[in-house]
Amino acid sequence: MTAPGNTQSSRDADPAETAAVEQPGQAAGNRAADPAETATAQGEPANAEERDPAEVLAELESAQEALAEARDEALRARAEMENVRRRAEQEIAKARKFAVEGFASEMLQVKDSLDLAANVSLEGVESAVVQNMHEGLALTRRQLDSVFEKFGIATVDPDAGEKLNPDLHQAMSVQESADVPPGHILQVIQKGFTLNDRLLRPAMVIVAKAPAA
Repeated sequence: MTAPGNTQSSRDADPAETAAVEQPGQAAGNRAADPAETATAQGEPANAEERDPAEVLAELESAQEALAEARDEALRARAEMENVRRRAEQEIAKARKFAVEGFASEMLQVKDSLDLAANVSLEGVESAVVQNMHEGLALTRRQLDSVFEKFGIATVDPDAGEKLNPDLHQAMSVQESADVPPGHILQVIQKGFTLNDRLLRPAMVIVAKAPAA
């Protein structure tokens, strides 16, 4: 015969009773967390506060000002780059334009010598050789003048009575003259030259002054 105590311990637990005992704990564990409770537990407000419209407007204005400044800086940088490019082109053009300046200055002496030789009078000379040399000299002068013109070399040859221009003329001496006004050119001693409007050598002249009383 089985003892009453053993029968009680060996009896199977009623399923309904077990579910009734376990159900409250399981429901509490499985229930989804409330966002408000979670936020409160984490120290955050349940609902984020709306931003002040004035503050948002101020930030927008600040961003617009920053954008305008960036646009201005970009425009200035672009303009500066354009200026640099233009200056570089001008320097290159100037270098090409005046690349022959040193050579041209040396050639002026050759031009002077040819002009002096051409001014030698051949009156009374009947030699065919001399005449041929004179013709060859004239041809050489024309060729040199053509080269000068091609490279922008122009003669500065003022007329008597022309007003002295310090930018183109150099006064070598002053002489009294009743025919030419004071400060005007009385005589040209040596022609001058320019290279693309830049002075290579001034014309050397004698300037008139008023006669002594």
